[in-house]
Amino acid sequence: MSEMEFSKYQGTGNDFVMVLDLDDERPLKPDEVAAVCDRRTGVGADGVIRVVRTDREGARFFMDYANADGSTAEMCGNGIRCVGRLVRERGLTDELEFDVLTRAGVKRLVLHEGAGGRVDRVTVGMGAPNFTKAAIPMRGPAWETFLQQPFEVGPGLSVTASAVSMGNPHLVLFLDEDPDRFHVAHIGPALERHDLFPEHTNVEFALVGADGIKVRVWERGSGETMACGSGACAVAVAANEAGLVPERVTIGFPGGEVEVERREDDVLLTGAAEHVFDGTIDLEQPTV
Repeated sequence: MSEMEFSKYQGTGNDFVMVLDLDDERPLKPDEVAAVCDRRTGVGADGVIRVVRTDREGARFFMDYANADGSTAEMCGNGIRCVGRLVRERGLTDELEFDVLTRAGVKRLVLHEGAGGRVDRVTVGMGAPNFTKAAIPMRGPAWETFLQQPFEVGPGLSVTASAVSMGNPHLVLFLDEDPDRFHVAHIGPALERHDLFPEHTNVEFALVGADGIKVRVWERGSGETMACGSGACAVAVAANEAGLVPERVTIGFPGGEVEVERREDDVLLTGAAEHVFDGTIDLEQPTV
């Protein structure tokens, strides 16, 4: 059977095709994911999230996340918030706090109800950041870090950069001018595949301001997106580590704002999760 039911969700403009496969009966092939995510001939999304029921490590559900190009990813902060709202709206849980298993480990979700008792925001504990090159991963001595270092983003153009793992790799570029002035579509793919990052990396273009941090993001495997949850955490943590912002900060993306709070052993990400529409797609001919 080639037809697949799905739901479209978005968190701060980061959009996902969500598939309930509770009994783990229909894993998706990379080419199927890429076809579904195609914005001209498919549904159109930054990635596909398959939700599977599990009891591993005490988690209720497993988030099987794939980027728009079909490659798998360890974690997606905006996506996991959408998982929280989806399973609540589908009646799969009556709890407002529960754990979800990801390739980056177990994450705790806290659902916040708004008007009419509907979930409108979700907080996810993203885990502790790691700055070592071994964890990111980044080439060089395993114990070394790469924080507030000069980094060449083009001929004659150098910025200050930090690398951090939030369960997936991030290169945060600290800019002196508006990120809108940077050619993200040109710089992003080159840095995503930079030789220093053997598993490639997400790239954040960040400007620290008085009221928060303005960011554009190039996501590994998806291209420029409207927002990135793990990227928001990486930016906030890197800026806090440099003494540029307090432990709690607002991160503004083209798709909207999220709140990030750095704690001693965790980073909390809070933002919206919205249902867009439901549909059915033929995986042999991926048009809605």
